[in-house]
Amino acid sequence: MGSLPAVADVDLSTWKHQSVLVVDDEPGMVSFLQRSLAQRCGWVATAGSVEEAAELLSRRHFDLIVLDISLPGRSGVEWLHQLRDQGFVGDVVLMTAYADLETAIDALRAGAADFLLKPFSVAQMLNAVKRCFERSSLRRENFVLRRELDQRADSIEGMIGKSTSIRDVCARIKRIAPTPSTVLIHGESGTGKELAARALHRMSQRADGPFVPINCAAIAEHLIESELFGHVKGAFTGAAAGREGLFYYARGGTLFLDEISELPLPLQAKLLRVLEERKVRPVGSEQEVPVDVRVVAATNRKLVEEVAAGRFRRDLYYRLQVVEVVLPPLRDRLDDVPDLVDYFIGQLSPRLGVAELARDAAALARLARYSWPGNVRELKNLIERSLILGYFADDFVPDEEASAASPAPTLEPSSEASLAAIERRHILGVLETCKGNKSEAARRLGVSRKTLERKCAAWGV
Repeated sequence: MGSLPAVADVDLSTWKHQSVLVVDDEPGMVSFLQRSLAQRCGWVATAGSVEEAAELLSRRHFDLIVLDISLPGRSGVEWLHQLRDQGFVGDVVLMTAYADLETAIDALRAGAADFLLKPFSVAQMLNAVKRCFERSSLRRENFVLRRELDQRADSIEGMIGKSTSIRDVCARIKRIAPTPSTVLIHGESGTGKELAARALHRMSQRADGPFVPINCAAIAEHLIESELFGHVKGAFTGAAAGREGLFYYARGGTLFLDEISELPLPLQAKLLRVLEERKVRPVGSEQEVPVDVRVVAATNRKLVEEVAAGRFRRDLYYRLQVVEVVLPPLRDRLDDVPDLVDYFIGQLSPRLGVAELARDAAALARLARYSWPGNVRELKNLIERSLILGYFADDFVPDEEASAASPAPTLEPSSEASLAAIERRHILGVLETCKGNKSEAARRLGVSRKTLERKCAAWGV
């Protein structure tokens, strides 16, 4: 069988991850469509009836269905109505040799994405398929962009600093990024775990695919399964329509699971299965959907201790811990504070529409003596506050705490107790300033409210 000529206005390189189901009872048409699409798409399956097609669809996901209207038993339009009622959200192209206005209107009402009148050429068919894939790609990109805009107003483009610890982190990321391996990132809140995950994605072979972040601690426990895996129509109260999950939207790219330790134990078991089998099952569905996703997870807790306490599955821990990246706290790389200050001033002043701050040696020295319990995020918040005020704010740490912090670039292990005390005094001081408003205190500290509440609970506050 000879190869088919390429169609000039169809970009074939973008179809390698797409799957198509062809449903027609005419062998000649099935052969024509399969030959035309198989050389251009990742997967093409065929069926001669609605029943056979439904069986195939129950076993795997298809991005597009090319469906004849006149079929033995049920018609293609009847099945399309049923598919939409069941929550199928993929595109469907309907074909017919007997078109009239009423048929076309019925097809559109049923949710058809396009309509082909037999006989049609290879170019006509491929361009209809192309339009469907472009719409699907735009939906994915829009969804990912909306999530990124919602979760992060701005993003840091690089890891800033010249210290040995940050250079070691950058070298490690550069080495492991091109591999397909799962990565586990450790680091305190505010150290830049999402920044490291984005760097892993940018330098990977999946850089052209989407980067989809999700904070496991920020989503209600009863919603996170649907958020990750998707759901079908009627799967739970309020599920008026089906929706694909983040694993689907991250196809060909990277899914970043931040604060993975906050994932409920039942969902940890389901995530483990997804990582092992590379398939997801939407909530309320019996169908498993293949996914091609690299998973990068992050946590600010010691997962070994979480495993020992029974809060995290041992098997999932070992499955995530293929390669680890450990981000140092800012107190262990205080030499980087001046570079970070310069970076944040240059980044934030144009966005805020204010003049840059003069670099005050006394202020920089004071910043370099602080232990930064909120890490780089706390420093960024301080610089933003200082730019708004027009001078380096000095409300980040009381004088006695500044003198208690070590002036050296790194801290000795013996100072851990004093650092814990400094952190406690600082956090409680900010809480008092905010009159007990934990949301505002968490914002000023550069940590999540959940992290703040956990620390307060540990201190009996």
